[in-house]
Amino acid sequence: MVEIRAYEQRDVAGMVAAWNEVVRDGVAFPQLDELTLPEGTEFFAAQTYCGVAVERGEVLGLYILHPNNVGRCGHIANTSYAVASPARGRGVGRALVEDSLVQAKAHGFRLLQFNAVVATNAVARHIYESLGFVQLGIIPGGFLLPDGSYVDICPYYHEL
Repeated sequence: MVEIRAYEQRDVAGMVAAWNEVVRDGVAFPQLDELTLPEGTEFFAAQTYCGVAVERGEVLGLYILHPNNVGRCGHIANTSYAVASPARGRGVGRALVEDSLVQAKAHGFRLLQFNAVVATNAVARHIYESLGFVQLGIIPGGFLLPDGSYVDICPYYHEL
């Protein structure tokens, strides 16, 4: 049984592993550098909220929630999701997105915006669209793939 809950310190190593796997894949996150355990501890602690998907104590995936901007745009949240490859295709990503919508609202945000969904990330885009996210357009060539080619990115938003 997969549980979605707030992260705890004991989850950080698994969170770093899942996060770094997505960074290494190079097809969804903009980051180039993987997190060390100390960097991950600091990074996750700095978020407004981090949710984890766990099963029998194992971290299957996570999300980070924080403001997308400051000041007059501080009511808009942003999230990133990472699902460990053995857990993909089991509904973990969808459960994390659903929980992030609840948590974003609970933390006072009015909108959730994704700035850079990679156009070729069909699984994520399907989840977002099935949950009512609206695509704002296309940014041509906005994402650099590991092979040196560029693909489009698609910003999305969801009212809370």
